[in-house]
Amino acid sequence: MRRAHAMPFGAALLEGGGTRFRLWAPGTARVALMLAQGAPRPMNALERGWHELVVGEAAAGTRYQFALPDGPAVPDPASRFNPEDIHGPSEVVDPRAYVWHDKSWRGRPWHEAVIYELHLGTFTPEGTLAAAQARLPELAELGITAVELMPLADFPGARNWGYDGVLQFAPDTAYGTPEELKAFVDAAHALGLMVLLDVVYNHFGPEGNYLHAYCPQFFNPKHETPWGAAINFDGEMNRDVRAFFVHNALYWVEEYGFDGLRLDAVHAIRDHSPTHIVKEIARALREGPGREREVHLVLENGDNEAHFLERGPDLVPRYASAQWNDDIHHAIHTVATGEKDGYYADFADAPLEHLGRTLAQGFAFQGQVSPYHDRQPRGEPSGHLPSAAFVSFLQTHDQVGNRAFGERIHALGEPRLLAAAYACVLLSPHAPMLFMGEEYAASTPFRFFCDFHDALADAVRNGRREEFKRFAAFRDPSARARIPDPNARETFAASKLDWAERSRTPHRQQLALIRELLALRREHLVPRLASQRRGGSYRVEGALLHVEWPLGEGSRWRLLAHFGRGDAESKEKPAAGTPVYLSGVHPLGDGRLRLEPGAVRVTLEAARG
Repeated sequence: MRRAHAMPFGAALLEGGGTRFRLWAPGTARVALMLAQGAPRPMNALERGWHELVVGEAAAGTRYQFALPDGPAVPDPASRFNPEDIHGPSEVVDPRAYVWHDKSWRGRPWHEAVIYELHLGTFTPEGTLAAAQARLPELAELGITAVELMPLADFPGARNWGYDGVLQFAPDTAYGTPEELKAFVDAAHALGLMVLLDVVYNHFGPEGNYLHAYCPQFFNPKHETPWGAAINFDGEMNRDVRAFFVHNALYWVEEYGFDGLRLDAVHAIRDHSPTHIVKEIARALREGPGREREVHLVLENGDNEAHFLERGPDLVPRYASAQWNDDIHHAIHTVATGEKDGYYADFADAPLEHLGRTLAQGFAFQGQVSPYHDRQPRGEPSGHLPSAAFVSFLQTHDQVGNRAFGERIHALGEPRLLAAAYACVLLSPHAPMLFMGEEYAASTPFRFFCDFHDALADAVRNGRREEFKRFAAFRDPSARARIPDPNARETFAASKLDWAERSRTPHRQQLALIRELLALRREHLVPRLASQRRGGSYRVEGALLHVEWPLGEGSRWRLLAHFGRGDAESKEKPAAGTPVYLSGVHPLGDGRLRLEPGAVRVTLEAARG
C-alpha cells in the first residue's frame, strides 16, 4: 500500500513524468525556479498571486529553490524535505515510494488513549527516528497506546524543541528522512500504537521564514501576537492561507499515516472568521481520512474554551477529541510541591479543591476570575463533557522545560504524594499522558534548547534569563547567569534520557508502579469509558479528596486520596463496590479507614441489573 496527499502548492510529481512546481507569491509579479544546474526558469503567473511551472526532467531527488526579483533564493514553504536545513534548497519527494504494511490499521477509539509525549532528539542517545522506533515495543508493553511526537517541522540548526519550525511540511533532517518517519509510524501501528503529531499553526519561528519577502498577505498586522503579526486566518486574501494549514493537517494524516494532531497554543491563533480554523481543520479530518479510520484532534488552549470539545448525541466529538488540561497539572504540582510562584498562584488558595474540580469536571477555571491572567474571567463550563475530553498529566515538555534548570517533578515533590497523584491521573477517566522518562522517574532534566547564532542567539539567551527575574531565587543577576544557555550543545546533551536508569532503584520501583496502574486502568476502567457522557462530583474533607464518576452502563468509579502529611481517618464507611486499587489504606475495626500520607483507594461499583 502507498500513500500520498494531493496539494495545490509545492512540488508534485506528475503521472506522465516530470514535476509541477507551484508557489503562492502575491507580493511579487515575477518568480523563477532554480534547479541544481542551469539558469533560473521564469514561472508562469496565474491568478490570485499563484506562480507555476512544469519541468519534464525534474524527478524525485531534484533540488530546487524559488528566485525572487532582486532578492534571495528561497526554499519552498511547502517543501516535503529540506536536506540542507531551512535556508537550503528543497527536494522533490515521491510520497508513494514508501510501501506501507499497516493496511488493516483503523486506529483506536479515543477512550483507549494513554499518551506518551516524546522529543525525538533527546528520547534516545542517537536522537533519530530509527533509534526511537527500536524503543516502541517497550512503550507498548508498558501500556502506552498513543505516542505523541513534539513538532517535526524543519527548524533552524540541529537541535530545537520544534516550536521554531518554518517549513511545515518537511520533517527535520536532524531526525531522519521522510521514509524513516513513515517507517516509525508503520512500526507503531504494528504494535497497536497510535501516533500523534504536535503541529504549530499559530506562528513561524524567528529564523528562516521567508514568507514576508514575497507573501506579506500570509500575515494580518491587525492582530498582534507574541511573535509579531498574526497568521492571516481572517483578513483579506485569507483563503489560501487557511488552505495551507488545512492541507498541512491532511498531509500528515494521509501521507504519513498519523492518527491525529495536537494543535499548539490554539489560544494564540487570531481568527474572527465565521468558521474558526480549528473547526475547519476538524471538519476536513472528519470528512476526509476520518471516514475510514479513527483520527483525533487534540488542542492546547489556555483559554479553556469547552465549545471546541463538544460531543454530538452519539458522543462523537464535533471538533476536537480532547484538550491538554494544564489546570490539573497546576493543581497537582501545587499539592505535591507547595510551589506558589507564577501560574501556580491561581491554585495556591485551595489546591485540593482545584484538583478535585479538575478530576471531576475537567477545568478548574470555568469562567472564574484568574488572578494570574490579569484578573480576567477564564474558561467555560466543562462538567457536561465526558472525562476523556481532557488530557491530564503531571509533566509535559512545557512544565519541565520552562523551569530554569529543567527539573522534573520527582526532584521537587514529596514521594508519597506523587505516588498518589499518579494514581489519581492514571486511574481517572481522563486521557492520561506521560512525558518521556516519567515512567521511571528519570533524573535527567529536560531543558529549553535551540541552535541559533549571533544576535538571535544572544537575544534568546538573554531573554530566557530575564524571564526569571520576577522569581525570588533569580533576582540576583549572578543567579540568572547560572541558567543554562539554550544554544549550548551541553544544554541539549544534558536533556537526553538515560535508559539504564530503568533497572536501578528508585527508578525501577516507579516503572513498576506505572505499569501496575496502567494494567488496572486497561482491565477495569477502559471497557466502561466509551459510553461515559459527563463528568462527576467531588468533595474535600481536610486533606482527603473524594471523587466519583458515573461510567457507562450505570457503573460508578470512586477515588479516595489522602494528600496530608500525617495519617488520617475517613469520616464515612468504605464505599460500596469492588476494590480496584488500594495503597496505604488500613481498615479499622468499626468499618472506618486509616489512611497514610499518599494513600489511595479506587473502587468500582457495577451497574445494578
